Amino acid sequence: MVYRVGAPRFHELTHLQARHSFQKLHFAFRPDAPAVASVTEVPIGRADGSVLLARYYRPLQASPTAMLPMLIYYHGGGWCVGDVESYDVLCRELANGSGCAVMSVDYRLAPEHPFPAAVNDARLAFDWSVDQAELLGIDSARIALGGDSAGGNLSVVSALALRDAGGVAPAFLLLIYPSTEILSERPSRQRYGEGFFLDKESLEWFFRRYLPDGNTEDWRASPMRADSLAGLPPMLLISAECDPLVDDCAAFAARVSEERGEIEQFRADGMVHGFITLGKFFPQANVAVAHAAGALHKRLFAPA
Repeated sequence: MVYRVGAPRFHELTHLQARHSFQKLHFAFRPDAPAVASVTEVPIGRADGSVLLARYYRPLQASPTAMLPMLIYYHGGGWCVGDVESYDVLCRELANGSGCAVMSVDYRLAPEHPFPAAVNDARLAFDWSVDQAELLGIDSARIALGGDSAGGNLSVVSALALRDAGGVAPAFLLLIYPSTEILSERPSRQRYGEGFFLDKESLEWFFRRYLPDGNTEDWRASPMRADSLAGLPPMLLISAECDPLVDDCAAFAARVSEERGEIEQFRADGMVHGFITLGKFFPQANVAVAHAAGALHKRLFAPA
């Protein structure tokens, strides 16, 4: 549909134009927003005095005093586009479907704030949530990290850093077609690199803005470059068949398994990168969201 009407592609736009285009896509093709019990805008202070904003959802079925598990969600958009508002419906769906609270993080975007600003914000959101668990009405031992594409990358990177730091760790990872490796020669990069929405040129457009110094080997940008993937929380990895990143996702899952990690894979046949938020257009998105919500509920409400 995008190609048929001659809409410009991300790499043909400025970053501000690309952000507007991304918003329009989501608002046009996302499902109607379900009601939740409450939505709260949350300011999280940074050490330099600036503020990281987040949006906190409590599911419709939760009582105000219930201590809930929580998913911290990092949106997709190549670290350059995307925002909390575009992901509002998805976060509501995940909250109601799982019974968990959800906190959607408005991390800083490139090119104004290149790597590692988003990584630092992702970690700050987790640390702050642990410290403020009582205020949020959550159980700090039952916090999951999740996100799609760039947000999936931030989830993995945060989990690796928290593993190495010791202390409180996330209980689960929800990874939706995560970016696990900046440079890759796996076949899907070519097979689905043209005509399947996330074009090769757009990938490069995102990478250049996020990593202006060209350092693609830092594991905080490419978690497949980490020395070890052992010791990560259990995870669900949702991938799309017609996605340039699908082979990278499969390689990441294989390595997690080889290093004795627990990972479930869910592949959406016929789907392209970015489908998960477009449930008005792709019925498969609603199936995948329901599966993700079920996995969150199973993992985070399981008896200790």
